[in-house]
Amino acid sequence: MALSATRLSDASLAGADLRRVGVPAYDRSSVRTGVLHIGPGAFHRAHQADYFDLLLASDPRWGIHGVSMKSAALRDAIQTQDNLYTLAILDEQVRYRVIGAMTRISTVTEGAWRETFLSPDLHLVTLTVTEKGYCLGAGDALDFAHPDITADLSDRSCPSSAIGLLVEGLRLRFAADLAPITVLSCDNLPSNGQKLRNAVLAFSAVIDEKLFEWISTLIAFPCSMVDSITPATDDALRTRVIASTGLEDSWPIQREAFTSWVIEDKVGPGFPELSRVGAVMTNDVEAHEKAKLRLLNGAHSTLAYLGLALGHQTVSGAMQDTALAGMIDTMMQREIAAGLRAPKGLDLDAYRLALLTRFRNPAIAHKLSQIAWDGSKKLPMRLLDTIVENLRSGRPIEGLATGVAAWMRFVRRSALDGFAITDPLADRLMQIGAACDDRPESDVARFLEVEEVFPLALVSQTAFVEKMKWAYARVKALESGEEQL
Repeated sequence: MALSATRLSDASLAGADLRRVGVPAYDRSSVRTGVLHIGPGAFHRAHQADYFDLLLASDPRWGIHGVSMKSAALRDAIQTQDNLYTLAILDEQVRYRVIGAMTRISTVTEGAWRETFLSPDLHLVTLTVTEKGYCLGAGDALDFAHPDITADLSDRSCPSSAIGLLVEGLRLRFAADLAPITVLSCDNLPSNGQKLRNAVLAFSAVIDEKLFEWISTLIAFPCSMVDSITPATDDALRTRVIASTGLEDSWPIQREAFTSWVIEDKVGPGFPELSRVGAVMTNDVEAHEKAKLRLLNGAHSTLAYLGLALGHQTVSGAMQDTALAGMIDTMMQREIAAGLRAPKGLDLDAYRLALLTRFRNPAIAHKLSQIAWDGSKKLPMRLLDTIVENLRSGRPIEGLATGVAAWMRFVRRSALDGFAITDPLADRLMQIGAACDDRPESDVARFLEVEEVFPLALVSQTAFVEKMKWAYARVKALESGEEQL
């Protein structure tokens, strides 16, 4: 039997049972749009938008205009809900909150972002466009050969890239003699603010020298680290939201209870006081981001590729495999944490144990296949950087190499099964996967030729190559059941 419910909206919230769902603790009609966000996907709406929703209870200046680069699906789904949506916080007791921080959702083709860039209320632009959304090439420099960058340099009327949109928005503010703003990357990139700044400056230098000087002098690009496990929305979540809140929501989102936002204390004037709602302002983002990228994301990627090889579907399901969970824990202790510098206030051992608990959370159905996306962009930061440092320092790399080899086997199985992978190098990787013959020597050699993933300095090290052959054979044996962890 279909559940009967009222569509989520400002009007329906007035009659909501506050014992069942939290509602915005502010008058939405008084909210001003102080933030433009590029890429308002699930993570942004579960993470940054939640912080701003809390801040709006005491400061009405921080409503968000979300701009989708590719799809109108989100706009179409929630504009009929007055841009409201439900956040399910998954813990022992699931809690529901309606987030009201989004003042507008639009697509890049609509051009509404131009109006927001030209608003004196705008003080902050944030981004969650994934690693590949920055269009970076060798040395993490802007890839001028990227088709989206090429298109944006030839025609800036409707940007194809986040970099093109950002530079055009900043150009509009510069031309209108408006105040400078802060631009804040919230993606899992080491030194994300610096990489974003370099890309923006490289693009703007081609456009206008005076614009380049204005950006380089007055626009702040702080680094940040974000953390909260956010599974994709599915029909099961939609049904739970209706049953639990009595409100029908086209696109609710879900995350674990844990959340963290660490921001470099190098922000521009008018930056929101996010520390009042739990964000950490620090001059040592690097240590935080490295701990998160390597311990959480590195373990996540290894768990995803190895878990899929062993037949698991979700993170929590994979963690029920005691041998696999033990291997992940050992890798985190001996191969990752051992090489990290703990930032002030962070106990690495306690953080590791907390991560393992988070991975085991049965309320989170985080699909391994989702974590497996974009491996060619993620592995260098999540696993290979650690391998480089460990080889230099004499620390072990068996677990890390197994994670990388499991990715290679994931590509190989996908090619054999005709399963399309989500990756910026998908075509090339599938060709490699199809050409593999399941022999470690030849298969590993094929993958190591992908210079976008494996730097020459690493590939030239015999110790690394030999360990990769060993790990590849190990994962292949695990797949077939010939070997156990």
